[in-house]
Amino acid sequence: MGTAERRVAPGDGVTAPEREQGREIGSDPGVPSGAALRQSDPVGGQGERSGAEGRPYYRPLWIEEPARKRRLPDPVRTAAVRAVLITAVTLIQAMVAFLCTMAGSWLAFPMVLSSVTSTVVATWGVLDVWVTRQVWNQRNGVVSVPSSTARALRRERRRARRQERSAARSQERIRRRQARAGQLSHS
Repeated sequence: MGTAERRVAPGDGVTAPEREQGREIGSDPGVPSGAALRQSDPVGGQGERSGAEGRPYYRPLWIEEPARKRRLPDPVRTAAVRAVLITAVTLIQAMVAFLCTMAGSWLAFPMVLSSVTSTVVATWGVLDVWVTRQVWNQRNGVVSVPSSTARALRRERRRARRQERSAARSQERIRRRQARAGQLSHS
C-alpha cells in the first residue's frame, strides 16, 4: 500500500488526503497546484490545512507511482551491474595512467598496460549484458516473433502435459471399470 493510499499517517493519527481528493485539487495526478493550495489555505500554501472534519492533515512527502518500465530480469541486471563496475574501474585506471604519464612517474607504464587490459575486459562486460539479455529473451519468450524458440518450447510442454493428463484419465477409467467388474463378479 502506497503513501497516498493510506488514510492514517503513521505515528500521529492525522488523516491523510485520499487519492481522489489530490486529483481534484491539482492538474497533475496526486500533486496539488500552488493556486489551489493558496485558495484553500490561509497561510498561502504552506503549513497545515484543515480537512472536512476540521482536523489538520499533512501533504505526503511523495506519492508512489507505478513504474513506467518493467524491471530487468535478475541475470541481465547482474550482468549490467558488473559491466558498470568494470567500466568505472577502467575509467579510473585510464585517468591514473594519464596523470602518471604527465607526472613522469615510474607507475605510468604498468598503469597503461593495466588500463589496456581493463578496456578489453570492459568490452567483454558490455557484450555480456547484451548476450545475457538476448538469451533471457529467447528462453522466456519475450520476443514475439513466430519463430521464437521459447514459444515452440512452451507449445511442446503444453502438449506433453495434455498427453500426461489424458493418459492419467484413461488409466483411472480402466481402474474404475476393473473395480466395477470385480465387484459384480463377486456378488
